[in-house]
Amino acid sequence: MSEQNGRSTKSAAIKFVILLGIVSLFADMCYEGARSINGQYLAILGASGAVVGFVSGFGELLGYGLRFISGYLSDRTRRYWAITFIGYVTNLLAVPLLALAGRWEIAAVLMITERVGKGLRTPARDAMLSYATCQTGRGWGFGLHEAMDQIGAMTGPLIVTLVLYLRGDYQTGYAILLIPALLAISVLAAALFLYPNPRDLEIETAKPQPKGFTRVFWLYLIGMAFIAFGYTDFPLIAFHFEKTGAVSVALIPILYAVAMGVDALAALIFGRLFDRKGIPILIVATLISSFFAPLAFSNTFTFALFGMVLWGIGMGAQESVMRAAIAEMIPADTRGSAYGIFNTIYGISWFLGSALLGLLYDISIPALLVLSVVAQLAAVPVLLLVKKLYAKRPAG
Repeated sequence: MSEQNGRSTKSAAIKFVILLGIVSLFADMCYEGARSINGQYLAILGASGAVVGFVSGFGELLGYGLRFISGYLSDRTRRYWAITFIGYVTNLLAVPLLALAGRWEIAAVLMITERVGKGLRTPARDAMLSYATCQTGRGWGFGLHEAMDQIGAMTGPLIVTLVLYLRGDYQTGYAILLIPALLAISVLAAALFLYPNPRDLEIETAKPQPKGFTRVFWLYLIGMAFIAFGYTDFPLIAFHFEKTGAVSVALIPILYAVAMGVDALAALIFGRLFDRKGIPILIVATLISSFFAPLAFSNTFTFALFGMVLWGIGMGAQESVMRAAIAEMIPADTRGSAYGIFNTIYGISWFLGSALLGLLYDISIPALLVLSVVAQLAAVPVLLLVKKLYAKRPAG
């Protein structure tokens, strides 16, 4: 390939990453705006802490479980765009419908449906992104996408906060999120028109490629499953804020927005560092973020704020480095399946952890804190082994 063609492909790859980043920006503005009030909305509708933990965990379970099927189908059919579109439409349009929910059971179904839509489209979208990040640097490409994603995730809760401040009406907060939902779908259509074959963005190199699902992939999966098990979903944290009064109702979305802003910055930093240093960067991020729970589940606003900052650091590092590492471990033609398998196990761990942490919240908060911290730290020795095996890959 000529130098000019190489530059052209790299430019196209960067534009593709940015376009999908804009899609994610509007999409996250929609569903993360909703998730910033889902916990307290369920509480207002009469749900218990155990129900909040179960709903958030079960939604993740179905969403991540569906990724196994979605990823396999995307590799077999090569219909990456079709699967991505169906997922986004389901994911986004479930959110404004929450404005019509008058019972916690109906709201729970819609919240789970939103997670199912996200699960359907994620492996296909990440596979397409992995092709483009070959040109931009895996960590930087996924980090840039995650940063744009989290700009939306930060803006959405602020919009909802403004609605609550002006109207004090949760239904209006959900309804107004129809606007970013439609914008996301529109930009996605434009990306399809401009880049109908994203696979062409990955240029083959002389660097030896991994064969199938290697041992390092499965070990990496185990390490990330420990992290998922101990990582409390935000609705349970919001439920704690609502119940204890440590954070006022109007400020809960603000704290979520702060976490999303930290997430965006962490994704860029850790993504770039991953391209230079590899897996050790994820180990460092795990050690930093593993102590978010004792702070977030305190009864003091200052501690809660610092807890959400650590929570955001962990999320940003996971969302950038986690996906970038898989792209390095798995050959291009089976990445959809790899993302699907990985996210299925990750989601099962998230569900089991969320459900157990929700139950422990009603029984013993100290037990919740111990489980959260210990589960995350258990990932460190596994990731150290991944680092050792990762370093033994053949040189390109």
